[in-house]
Amino acid sequence: MTTQAKSHRFAMRITPLSQVLLIPFGVSSRRAYAQVQDGQLHVRFGPMFNERVPLDNIVEADHAAWPRWTGIGPRTDFRGTVGLVSSYRDMVKVSFKEPVSVDLFVVPVKCQHLFLSLENPDGFLKLIDKAPKASKEEQAA
Repeated sequence: MTTQAKSHRFAMRITPLSQVLLIPFGVSSRRAYAQVQDGQLHVRFGPMFNERVPLDNIVEADHAAWPRWTGIGPRTDFRGTVGLVSSYRDMVKVSFKEPVSVDLFVVPVKCQHLFLSLENPDGFLKLIDKAPKASKEEQAA
């Protein structure tokens, strides 16, 4: 008998208007999610973004805001911020200890902060908070 690791999938919040804007990026409700499984955060945003990050590389995760003027869709400032924006509501920001190399539009970029629009941001943050991380004493050292 094998034991299967428990998986938690959090859908991206996609509004009817943003669904229209995301069509060129191939983003749909079935292909846009954040999943926590086997000690990793797996984030998918259509065919252009499909990345896995170890949970122990997450230093902080919290509610966040995304500026409306920057738009909907996959975004980056090429200075460490990546946004997978499908709604301006229910955003979370995930910060990494070590920058992660991700492919966005098949262009490799360094990601220190990842912004996500989620259907259940509180459930996601609660689960990420339970992820094994360094103690506050270890982080301060």
